[in-house]
Amino acid sequence: MKNLNLNILKKYLPFFLMIVALVCCNLAIADVGNNNRYSSSDGGDFGGGDFDIGVLIGWLINLFIQSPVLGLIVVVIIIIAYRIMKKKSNNTDAINQRVNQQASNDFVFDNSSTVAAQIQNIDPNFSSDKFIGFAREVFMKIQEAWTTKDWKPIRPFESETLFNQHKQQLDEYIRLKKTNVVEKITIKHCSLHSFRQDGDKEVLTVWLNAMMRDYVIDDETKKVLESDPNRDWYMKYEMVFNRKAGVKTDPGKKGNTITNCPNCGAPTEITSSGQCAYCGSVITNGEHDWVLTDIHSRS
Repeated sequence: MKNLNLNILKKYLPFFLMIVALVCCNLAIADVGNNNRYSSSDGGDFGGGDFDIGVLIGWLINLFIQSPVLGLIVVVIIIIAYRIMKKKSNNTDAINQRVNQQASNDFVFDNSSTVAAQIQNIDPNFSSDKFIGFAREVFMKIQEAWTTKDWKPIRPFESETLFNQHKQQLDEYIRLKKTNVVEKITIKHCSLHSFRQDGDKEVLTVWLNAMMRDYVIDDETKKVLESDPNRDWYMKYEMVFNRKAGVKTDPGKKGNTITNCPNCGAPTEITSSGQCAYCGSVITNGEHDWVLTDIHSRS
């Protein structure tokens, strides 16, 4: 019986070690780079990744049939390994260390000079530095508006479709009496990624990577409902800006920030429909300058 168990152990040991390695690897990297921003388990499902848990179950059943004692030992070891790695993966300091390491080591190819040259062929006054500064400003304003649940300050920068989409999402938080807090934001990278002309519009894409704290609280009790206020997130975004083909950069402006209506010159006060409150001109449709039409996370 002893020799039989040893033979079984030798036969299945490589497979068993592979299982443990997969479990440990899955738990170690699961909370970096995912888009499920409020997962309480942080990707800790035992069958995560490309591994088929059915294979493991079948192997364990076969092992139990041949040697119940050895099968029980293997199960206990797997459970212990799982709990140890699960505890480690849920440790905020360990998570933050891994996330910060990923952010520091992440390489993003900066295509700004090439994209800027494309645009300057048709718009000589375009400045990549000014536009990147504008994109960073818009991103920060979006996060601030999201946390304060006041979307009016972002209205000058978004298209009507995107503004209504964000406002609808925000209204749902207000209805549920919840706040999605986004704070301690650090932009790690921001660059022009691509430019193209699409019919009567021009499309400029920006890539932005940022570190942040991101969690949901109850407005009345201030209790944290989702995520962890002490946990860092490293997020990668793609921001898409549009403007009407043929529109040129105004060399007199310090940047792309809208401070006055381009039609009547009045101080910026935009209605929910994107119109100037003074002359009624729609100024958030890309007719006069770049406007944000989409922002989404990228892998």
